[in-house]
This record gives sequence, structure tokens and C-alpha cells, in this order.
Amino acid sequence: MYLHQRLLVAAGRGLLGLALLSGAAIAAAQNAYPTHPITMIVPFGPGSTTDTLARVVADGLSQRLGQSVVVQNKPGASGNIGAAEAARAKPDGYTLLVGPTSTNAVNASLFKNLSYDPLKDFQPITDIAKSANVLVVHPDVPAKNVSELEALVKEKELSYASTGNGGSMHLSGELFKSMTGGKMLHVPYKGGGDALGDLLPGRVQMMFCNIPLCLPHIKSGKLRALAVTTSTRSQLLPDVPTMAESGLDGYDVSGWFGLFAPAGTDEAIVQRLNKEVLAILDTPQVREKLLTLGAEPDGSSSDQFEAFVQSEYEKWAKVIKEAGISVE
Repeated sequence: MYLHQRLLVAAGRGLLGLALLSGAAIAAAQNAYPTHPITMIVPFGPGSTTDTLARVVADGLSQRLGQSVVVQNKPGASGNIGAAEAARAKPDGYTLLVGPTSTNAVNASLFKNLSYDPLKDFQPITDIAKSANVLVVHPDVPAKNVSELEALVKEKELSYASTGNGGSMHLSGELFKSMTGGKMLHVPYKGGGDALGDLLPGRVQMMFCNIPLCLPHIKSGKLRALAVTTSTRSQLLPDVPTMAESGLDGYDVSGWFGLFAPAGTDEAIVQRLNKEVLAILDTPQVREKLLTLGAEPDGSSSDQFEAFVQSEYEKWAKVIKEAGISVE
């Protein structure tokens, strides 16, 4: 009996020792990383919203980590080229991706032969920011709120402008159409300026517009804002209700941007990056800078962000399938 007790005590000490060693190993990995510059891939060109947000985070990380964080633009194929390169990178924490909704939730349902899997090939670190769209109508449209617009599109077809198939504006409209059962004609344009060029004179009736793009025209009265597409009100339009507040419960569309590492990256490195990015997003200077871009600072745990990306992937897969949207 005495020998048995001694063996149990020894085993317990061994397990405790392993736990301490494991904790020490994680702490050592966090303290050692990084030892050389980090590359942050942006799957869009210089000057894009994704690029601008990435550079804000890269500057902050460079200061906090004591190593250069270099932004590398890899545009092309709706972001798929850069995302694929990041997915193939060595999972050592030295190649990261700033991925928006399109590359890490939507494109897998739009493109038939995507060369990466947005769920299996990446480890989400944290969300950086979210950007709302705002549902605007031309003043000639008689609807003064979302309920009136819903009733209107059930009676007759209205056209809505977007910046192209599969983009945030298009998907915002398709989700509205799906949830209301309304009649809506999608009219894609090459860019926001072209879309506004037809919306302002009333050649199209409505648009799920990026807030900074339409904000001046909302303030001037040339467009009427009915609701923002996110689950919470926008700080840029605090008096405009959300879709849910307007009676469309469950409607939530945001253009989001997150930081990702290749799948298999050490958990200690993921948590270190999560901690540092959250600290960066909490600074008043960064928050103010993001708001001027029409993006509201976010930030969550890696587990929370992973669950969010999964839910976004599933939501948009359903909408895209029902609407029969394809870019190929």
C-alpha cells in the first residue's frame, strides 16, 4: 500500500512537472517571437481599404514587437492570389494575411476552383474592423423606412446599384431580397462613382452603399438613408437605425477585415499577436484613424473570431446559392 501511494505521488509530481514545462514552453515561444521581420500580405492593391487598415496595424505591431512588419500587396482575382500565397506560407508566424470578408468567407462560394480553403488553411487571429453599408433610396422612392420599402418591393420591382457581382453591396441587396421576398433588380457597376452617377439622378432607385461614399449625399438630402446593414448603429450615422431595429430581425451585413496566420501556426504566437493587435486597436489615435476610413475598430479573441468567420462562411454560402450568384 505504501509503495502504491509513493507511485501515485511520483506520477502526480511528473504530471505537474510536465504542465509547468508546457507553460514554460509557451511563455518561451511568446518571448522569443519574433526574431526577424514579419510579412503581412494584403490581397488587394495599395490604397485599398484593406491595404490602409493593414498598414495601421503593421505600424503598431512594428513598435510593439520590436521587429519590422512589412506590408506586401498581392492583388488579383478578387483577392484570391494573395490569400492563396498566404495559405501556402510556412506556419511560423512570419507570414500573415489581412483578409476581408471576400477572401475568407465569400469567395469560396463564388469561385468554383479556389486554390485555398478559407476555413482549413488559415488560423484566425482577430478581427480588426468592420464597415457598415447603408441602405439609401432616391428621394422619388416613396418609402420613408425599411417596412415601407419592404411593402413596396413586394408590389413592384425596384432596381439597386452595386459595385459588382459578389461584392458587399450586391450581397447586402441579395440578403434583403431573400429575407423580404421582394422584387429587386441588381444593376452592377465598375465602381462606386459609376453607381452613384445613376443613383443620384434616379436612373436606379436604391443602393446598399458604403457609408463614406454616400455620406455627403445623405447630409445634402440627395439620398434618403433608411437603415445601416450592421447589427449595431454606425458611429458615422448614429441617428440611422439598423435593419433589425427597423423590423428585419437577423439581418446583419458588415464588410469586415481580420488578421490570419497559416493553419498550424503555434498557439503561443497566435495569442501573442492577438494580444498586441487588441492593444493597438484600443489606442485613441488608431480608433480615430479607422473611423475616418468608415471602419469601426473591432477586436476579439481568436476563438471568437474563428466562430464568426465560420458563421459568415455559412451565411453567405446560403445566400449565394439561393441567388445563383457566380463570377465565373
